[in-house]
Amino acid sequence: MGVISLFPGRSSSHTALLACVLAFTPHGYSQEKVAHSLPPGPPLAWIQAASANELRIVEDDGTFPVRYLAHKVDNKGETLRDTIESRDGSVARLIAKDGKPLTSEEDAEERERLNDLLASPYAFAKHHKRDASAREYSSDLIKQMPAAMIYTYTPGQPQPPGATSPQVVIDFKPDPKFQPPTMVTELLTGIEGRLWIDANRHVVTRAEARVDRAVNFGWGMLAHVYPGGTVEFEQIPVGDGHWIYSHLDEHLKIREVMVKTANENTNMTALNVQRMPELLSYQDAIHKLLETPLPKK
Repeated sequence: MGVISLFPGRSSSHTALLACVLAFTPHGYSQEKVAHSLPPGPPLAWIQAASANELRIVEDDGTFPVRYLAHKVDNKGETLRDTIESRDGSVARLIAKDGKPLTSEEDAEERERLNDLLASPYAFAKHHKRDASAREYSSDLIKQMPAAMIYTYTPGQPQPPGATSPQVVIDFKPDPKFQPPTMVTELLTGIEGRLWIDANRHVVTRAEARVDRAVNFGWGMLAHVYPGGTVEFEQIPVGDGHWIYSHLDEHLKIREVMVKTANENTNMTALNVQRMPELLSYQDAIHKLLETPLPKK
C-alpha cells in the first residue's frame, strides 16, 4: 500500500506525491549505536534492490487486509481515523478530534458521509482515482531514483534506535548529469538526504530528506516546492512480506497552480496496525467501521 492510501484525507495531491518521492530518499536524528564497518558492494547495488522492493510496496495497495488508526496533526488540528484497507481502496472513519472523541453531532455527520459513499459507488471510485494517479507517478519516480542520484555510504553507519536487524545507511544527492525524462521527475533534481535499508530484506525502513534547492512539478505550472523543506518517513513489516508506510513528518512550502502558496506541516502515524482475516469490499469495510463503537476517551 502507498503513503497516500495509508494517510487519507490529505490536502494536496502534489504534496502527497512529493512525500512519496522523499520516502525513497540528514537532520536531527538520534542514533542508538554506530556500525563502523561499511557494507559489501557499491551503494548503488543496495539502492537498485531497495527500489525494486519499494515498487512492490507501492503497487501492493488493496492486495492484503489491514486495519489501523491513522493519527494526523497539521495546521488544522489533530484527528484520529479508524482505517481499513479494502480491495477497492482505503476507507476511514473519523473517531476523534483534538484528542477527544467525536460529539454525537459530529459522529452523525461522519456516519452520513460514509452512508453517502455506500449509496454512491461512483463517488467512492472518483475519490480513489486520484490516489491511483499519484501512485502511478510515484512508481515512475522510484524507477528513476537509481539514475537520478549520487549515492555514498554514511560514515560510521549510524543505526536507528530499536533496530532489530542491521541497517545499511546511505546518503544521496542529485546527480547533475541526470536529465529528467518527464515533468514529474523534475522533482528529483533538488532533493538530498539519507535512507536506511534493512540489510536482510533490502527494504527501506526509514528516510530523511530535505529540499536543497527549489524544485518544480510540471515546470512550476502545477507546483513549486521551495528550498528548506524536510520530510521524515518510516515503514514497517506486517507479515508475509508485506510492508506499510507507518510514519510521515513533513514541513514543506509549496506554491500550487502558480497562485496559492501554503506551508505543509503534517505529522502522520499509523497506530495499532493489525492484519484482518480477509480482504473486504469497500462497502463491507464501511459497515465494519460503522459497527465499531467510538472510543470513550
